Amino acid sequence: MGALDGKVALITGAGSGIGRATAERFAAEGARICAVDFDDEPGRAAADAVGGMYVHADAGEASEVEAAFAACASELGGVDVAYLNAGIAIGVADMTELTDAEYRRIMRVNVDGVVWGTRAAIPAMQRRGGGAIVATSSLAGLIPFAMDPVYDLTKHAVVGFIRSVAPTLRAFGITANTVNPGMTDTNILSDDAKALFAANDFPLMPASQIADAVLAIVTTGRTGECWVCQPGRDAEPYRFHDVPGPRSAGAQGRRPPVTP
Repeated sequence: MGALDGKVALITGAGSGIGRATAERFAAEGARICAVDFDDEPGRAAADAVGGMYVHADAGEASEVEAAFAACASELGGVDVAYLNAGIAIGVADMTELTDAEYRRIMRVNVDGVVWGTRAAIPAMQRRGGGAIVATSSLAGLIPFAMDPVYDLTKHAVVGFIRSVAPTLRAFGITANTVNPGMTDTNILSDDAKALFAANDFPLMPASQIADAVLAIVTTGRTGECWVCQPGRDAEPYRFHDVPGPRSAGAQGRRPPVTP
Protein backbone atom coordinates (compact mmCIF):
# COMPACT_ATOMS: atom_id res chain seq x y z
CA MET A 1 0.00 0.00 0.00
CA GLY A 2 1.15 3.52 -0.75
CA ALA A 3 1.51 6.16 1.94
CA LEU A 4 -1.37 8.15 0.43
CA ASP A 5 -3.76 5.39 -0.62
CA GLY A 6 -7.33 6.67 -0.58
CA LYS A 7 -6.25 10.30 -0.23
CA VAL A 8 -7.10 13.21 -2.52
CA ALA A 9 -4.37 15.81 -3.06
CA LEU A 10 -4.90 19.25 -4.57
CA ILE A 11 -1.70 20.87 -5.86
CA THR A 12 -1.39 24.46 -7.08
CA GLY A 13 1.31 25.32 -9.59
CA ALA A 14 1.13 21.68 -10.64
CA GLY A 15 2.07 22.21 -14.27
CA SER A 16 5.84 22.26 -13.86
CA GLY A 17 8.80 22.02 -11.54
CA ILE A 18 8.17 21.10 -7.91
CA GLY A 19 4.40 21.02 -8.38
CA ARG A 20 4.51 18.46 -11.17
CA ALA A 21 7.18 16.38 -9.43
CA THR A 22 5.02 16.29 -6.29
CA ALA A 23 1.92 15.32 -8.27
CA GLU A 24 3.86 12.38 -9.68
CA ARG A 25 5.27 11.44 -6.26
CA PHE A 26 1.88 11.60 -4.57
CA ALA A 27 0.25 9.59 -7.35
CA ALA A 28 2.93 6.91 -6.99
CA GLU A 29 1.90 6.68 -3.32
CA GLY A 30 -1.73 6.10 -4.23
CA ALA A 31 -3.21 9.61 -4.08
CA ARG A 32 -5.75 10.91 -6.56
CA ILE A 33 -4.54 14.23 -7.91
CA CYS A 34 -6.27 17.52 -8.63
CA ALA A 35 -3.73 19.55 -10.58
CA VAL A 36 -4.37 23.30 -10.43
CA ASP A 37 -2.54 25.80 -12.61
CA PHE A 38 -2.95 29.11 -14.42
CA ASP A 39 -1.20 27.78 -17.54
CA ASP A 40 -3.60 25.28 -19.07
CA GLU A 41 -1.37 23.24 -21.38
CA PRO A 42 1.25 22.12 -18.81
CA GLY A 43 -1.43 21.87 -16.13
CA ARG A 44 -3.51 19.45 -18.18
CA ALA A 45 -0.39 17.52 -19.15
CA ALA A 46 0.55 17.10 -15.48
CA ALA A 47 -2.95 15.89 -14.63
CA ASP A 48 -3.05 13.49 -17.57
CA ALA A 49 0.36 12.06 -16.64
CA VAL A 50 -0.98 10.86 -13.29
CA GLY A 51 -4.56 10.08 -14.29
CA GLY A 52 -5.84 13.06 -12.32
CA MET A 53 -8.15 15.99 -12.94
CA TYR A 54 -7.16 19.49 -14.02
CA VAL A 55 -8.63 22.79 -12.83
CA HIS A 56 -7.67 26.17 -14.23
CA ALA A 57 -7.24 28.75 -11.48
CA ASP A 58 -5.32 31.92 -10.74
CA ALA A 59 -3.83 31.34 -7.27
CA GLY A 60 -4.10 35.03 -6.50
CA GLU A 61 -7.85 35.18 -7.19
CA ALA A 62 -9.86 34.10 -4.16
CA SER A 63 -12.97 33.06 -6.08
CA GLU A 64 -10.97 30.86 -8.46
CA VAL A 65 -9.16 29.14 -5.59
CA GLU A 66 -12.48 28.45 -3.87
CA ALA A 67 -13.89 27.08 -7.11
CA ALA A 68 -10.86 24.79 -7.57
CA PHE A 69 -11.36 23.24 -4.12
CA ALA A 70 -15.09 22.86 -4.78
CA ALA A 71 -14.45 21.15 -8.13
CA CYS A 72 -11.92 18.80 -6.55
CA ALA A 73 -14.31 17.85 -3.75
CA SER A 74 -17.18 17.36 -6.18
CA GLU A 75 -15.30 15.14 -8.61
CA LEU A 76 -12.89 13.28 -6.31
CA GLY A 77 -14.94 13.22 -3.12
CA GLY A 78 -13.00 15.64 -0.93
CA VAL A 79 -9.58 17.12 -0.21
CA ASP A 80 -7.14 15.46 2.21
CA VAL A 81 -3.91 17.20 1.20
CA ALA A 82 -3.46 20.75 -0.10
CA TYR A 83 -0.04 21.57 -1.46
CA LEU A 84 -0.05 25.34 -2.00
CA ASN A 85 2.92 25.55 -4.29
CA ALA A 86 2.19 28.22 -6.92
CA GLY A 87 4.80 30.97 -6.84
CA ILE A 88 6.84 33.39 -8.91
CA ALA A 89 9.96 35.53 -8.61
CA ILE A 90 10.55 38.98 -10.12
CA GLY A 91 14.34 39.30 -9.82
CA VAL A 92 14.37 42.99 -8.85
CA ALA A 93 17.27 43.78 -6.52
CA ASP A 94 17.10 47.59 -6.78
CA MET A 95 13.96 48.79 -5.01
CA THR A 96 14.02 52.06 -6.95
CA GLU A 97 13.30 50.00 -10.08
CA LEU A 98 10.38 48.05 -8.57
CA THR A 99 7.10 48.84 -10.30
CA ASP A 100 3.69 48.77 -8.63
CA ALA A 101 2.59 46.08 -11.08
CA GLU A 102 5.54 43.79 -10.28
CA TYR A 103 4.93 44.18 -6.55
CA ARG A 104 1.21 43.42 -6.79
CA ARG A 105 1.81 40.47 -9.11
CA ILE A 106 4.22 38.65 -6.81
CA MET A 107 2.27 39.40 -3.63
CA ARG A 108 -1.02 38.08 -5.01
CA VAL A 109 0.51 34.79 -6.18
CA ASN A 110 3.02 34.07 -3.43
CA VAL A 111 1.11 35.38 -0.41
CA ASP A 112 -2.56 35.69 -1.36
CA GLY A 113 -2.46 32.26 -2.99
CA VAL A 114 -1.39 30.63 0.28
CA VAL A 115 -3.98 32.53 2.32
CA TRP A 116 -6.85 31.77 -0.08
CA GLY A 117 -5.73 28.15 -0.39
CA THR A 118 -5.58 27.67 3.37
CA ARG A 119 -8.98 29.29 3.82
CA ALA A 120 -10.52 27.00 1.21
CA ALA A 121 -8.75 23.89 2.50
CA ILE A 122 -10.00 24.15 6.09
CA PRO A 123 -13.73 23.42 5.56
CA ALA A 124 -12.92 20.81 2.89
CA MET A 125 -10.63 18.99 5.33
CA GLN A 126 -13.00 19.35 8.27
CA ARG A 127 -15.55 17.40 6.24
CA ARG A 128 -12.95 14.62 5.89
CA GLY A 129 -12.05 14.63 9.59
CA GLY A 130 -8.65 16.27 9.07
CA GLY A 131 -5.94 16.75 6.51
CA ALA A 132 -2.56 18.26 5.71
CA ILE A 133 -1.64 21.68 4.31
CA VAL A 134 1.85 22.32 2.97
CA ALA A 135 2.91 25.66 1.48
CA THR A 136 6.04 26.24 -0.55
CA SER A 137 8.19 28.86 1.09
CA SER A 138 11.92 28.91 0.40
CA LEU A 139 15.26 29.07 2.11
CA ALA A 140 14.66 32.77 1.38
CA GLY A 141 11.82 32.57 3.89
CA LEU A 142 14.40 32.05 6.62
CA ILE A 143 17.40 34.11 5.49
CA PRO A 144 18.04 37.37 3.59
CA PHE A 145 18.03 37.17 -0.21
CA ALA A 146 19.43 40.39 -1.66
CA MET A 147 18.93 39.27 -5.28
CA ASP A 148 15.14 39.58 -4.93
CA PRO A 149 14.06 41.27 -1.67
CA VAL A 150 10.33 41.25 -2.45
CA TYR A 151 10.46 37.52 -3.21
CA ASP A 152 12.20 37.16 0.16
CA LEU A 153 9.40 39.21 1.76
CA THR A 154 6.72 36.91 0.36
CA LYS A 155 8.45 33.75 1.52
CA HIS A 156 8.94 35.13 5.04
CA ALA A 157 5.22 35.94 5.02
CA VAL A 158 4.37 32.34 4.15
CA VAL A 159 6.50 31.08 7.04
CA GLY A 160 4.87 33.46 9.54
CA PHE A 161 1.36 32.73 8.33
CA ILE A 162 1.62 28.95 8.33
CA ARG A 163 3.34 28.81 11.73
CA SER A 164 0.61 31.06 13.12
CA VAL A 165 -2.39 29.12 11.81
CA ALA A 166 -0.99 25.71 12.73
CA PRO A 167 -1.97 25.79 16.45
CA THR A 168 -5.58 26.65 15.60
CA LEU A 169 -5.85 24.00 12.88
CA ARG A 170 -4.47 21.28 15.14
CA ALA A 171 -7.87 21.12 16.90
CA PHE A 172 -9.46 20.08 13.59
CA GLY A 173 -6.91 17.38 12.87
CA ILE A 174 -5.30 19.54 10.18
CA THR A 175 -1.52 19.92 10.01
CA ALA A 176 0.12 23.00 8.45
CA ASN A 177 3.79 23.19 7.46
CA THR A 178 6.08 24.79 4.92
CA VAL A 179 8.74 23.29 2.70
CA ASN A 180 11.76 25.60 2.33
CA PRO A 181 13.92 24.58 -0.63
CA GLY A 182 17.30 26.02 -1.39
CA MET A 183 18.29 26.47 -5.02
CA THR A 184 16.26 24.07 -7.13
CA ASP A 185 16.37 23.34 -10.85
CA THR A 186 12.99 24.78 -11.87
CA ASN A 187 11.67 27.43 -14.26
CA ILE A 188 11.72 30.04 -11.49
CA LEU A 189 15.48 30.28 -12.18
CA SER A 190 16.42 31.87 -15.47
CA ASP A 191 18.87 30.18 -17.85
CA ASP A 192 21.44 32.83 -16.94
CA ALA A 193 21.01 32.06 -13.24
CA LYS A 194 21.41 28.33 -13.85
CA ALA A 195 24.55 28.99 -15.89
CA LEU A 196 25.94 31.12 -13.05
CA PHE A 197 25.41 28.31 -10.54
CA ALA A 198 27.01 25.81 -12.91
CA ALA A 199 30.02 28.07 -13.51
CA ASN A 200 30.54 28.29 -9.75
CA ASP A 201 30.06 24.54 -9.25
CA PHE A 202 27.08 25.07 -6.94
CA PRO A 203 24.61 22.18 -7.06
CA LEU A 204 20.94 22.69 -7.89
CA MET A 205 18.50 20.21 -6.40
CA PRO A 206 16.16 18.28 -8.70
CA ALA A 207 12.47 18.99 -8.17
CA SER A 208 12.02 15.35 -7.19
CA GLN A 209 14.04 15.95 -4.01
CA ILE A 210 11.54 18.58 -2.91
CA ALA A 211 8.65 16.29 -3.80
CA ASP A 212 10.12 13.64 -1.50
CA ALA A 213 10.31 16.23 1.27
CA VAL A 214 6.68 17.27 0.78
CA LEU A 215 5.60 13.63 1.03
CA ALA A 216 7.58 13.28 4.26
CA ILE A 217 5.97 16.42 5.70
CA VAL A 218 2.46 15.23 4.84
CA THR A 219 2.96 11.80 6.38
CA THR A 220 4.77 12.69 9.63
CA GLY A 221 1.70 14.14 11.36
CA ARG A 222 3.83 17.01 12.67
CA THR A 223 2.66 20.60 12.38
CA GLY A 224 3.84 24.21 12.53
CA GLU A 225 7.25 23.38 11.08
CA CYS A 226 9.42 24.67 8.22
CA TRP A 227 11.33 21.91 6.49
CA VAL A 228 14.65 22.95 4.94
CA CYS A 229 15.88 21.20 1.79
CA GLN A 230 19.51 21.49 0.73
CA PRO A 231 21.62 19.51 -1.77
CA GLY A 232 22.92 16.26 -0.36
CA ARG A 233 20.96 16.54 2.91
CA ASP A 234 17.75 14.97 4.12
CA ALA A 235 14.95 17.47 4.63
CA GLU A 236 14.65 18.53 8.27
CA PRO A 237 12.62 21.01 10.34
CA TYR A 238 14.32 24.35 10.91
CA ARG A 239 15.02 25.00 14.59
CA PHE A 240 13.67 28.41 15.56
CA HIS A 241 14.97 30.08 18.71
CA ASP A 242 12.68 31.84 21.17
CA VAL A 243 13.01 35.60 21.41
CA PRO A 244 14.25 37.07 24.72
CA GLY A 245 11.52 37.44 27.33
CA PRO A 246 10.84 40.39 29.60
CA ARG A 247 13.18 41.31 32.47
CA SER A 248 10.83 43.68 34.26
CA ALA A 249 10.61 43.05 38.01
CA GLY A 250 8.18 40.21 38.69
CA ALA A 251 7.68 39.43 34.98
CA GLN A 252 10.85 37.55 34.13
CA GLY A 253 10.26 34.82 31.57
CA ARG A 254 6.55 35.47 31.15
CA ARG A 255 4.87 35.02 27.80
CA PRO A 256 2.13 37.30 26.51
CA PRO A 257 -1.43 36.00 26.95
CA VAL A 258 -2.93 34.22 23.96
CA THR A 259 -6.68 34.26 23.37
CA PRO A 260 -8.13 30.93 22.23
